[in-house]
Amino acid sequence: MTTAKDPLIIAGKEFRSRLIVGTGKYRTMDEMRDAIDASGAEIVTVAIRRLPLDDDGRTKADETNLMDHLDWDRYTILPNTAGCKTAEEALFTARLARELTGSNWLKLEVIPDPKYLLPDPVATLEAAQQLVADGFVVLPYIHADPVLAQLLEEAGCATVMPLGSPIGSGRGIFTLEEIQIIIENAGVPVVVDAGLGAPSEASLALEVGAQAVLVNTAIAQATDPVGMAQAFRLGVEAGRTAYLAGRIARQEIAQPSSPVGEVARPV
Repeated sequence: MTTAKDPLIIAGKEFRSRLIVGTGKYRTMDEMRDAIDASGAEIVTVAIRRLPLDDDGRTKADETNLMDHLDWDRYTILPNTAGCKTAEEALFTARLARELTGSNWLKLEVIPDPKYLLPDPVATLEAAQQLVADGFVVLPYIHADPVLAQLLEEAGCATVMPLGSPIGSGRGIFTLEEIQIIIENAGVPVVVDAGLGAPSEASLALEVGAQAVLVNTAIAQATDPVGMAQAFRLGVEAGRTAYLAGRIARQEIAQPSSPVGEVARPV
């Protein structure tokens, strides 16, 4: 968690935490609630397609769902379009999400490939342009593509969210150099999303200048989700603190940490 002097700012809204968390893959709703609490996160993403809906797209009044297990006065809800394979599906789901939740914030996902779960760059840009024009605060999930990131920023997206590695893989950050290029050129927050498996990887993302990370599977599927949520919270704090402190430059050869000179001899 950062201090009030170093807030994360998305679309003009300030947050102290730079850890965004998801709600999927938990073994129980209670475990989800406790882990999210332990994470210190203030933004929580929810897949609209996970909610029990009637045929007309309304939530079923007689069924509890994950929305009933979190205090939405405490968290900023970030509906997402997980499961959408086309721009058209994403647009429909986004508008449904706004009606159901009352939030115009949206994590945009357009993923046609069921094996690797890589986002469609063309459909993502198309959907983002239309959603921004429709008044949404759009946070698009993308491959770590610096050109696409720039186009999405120019389209009016509130952040860009490049993947570290495939969704749920826990393989860490395979796209570090591309993410660094995105950070170098971005005028909006860069949020590393997908593939993080350990707090050290979240820390690395913040150390190189990412504004935040989004973590779901690494917390939800841990042996102890609450403990892992706490660890990610600390990892994010450490990474941001290190970034602000400024790491030393890398050197090709060793550099002595003590003055080099003639060794003093006893008299």
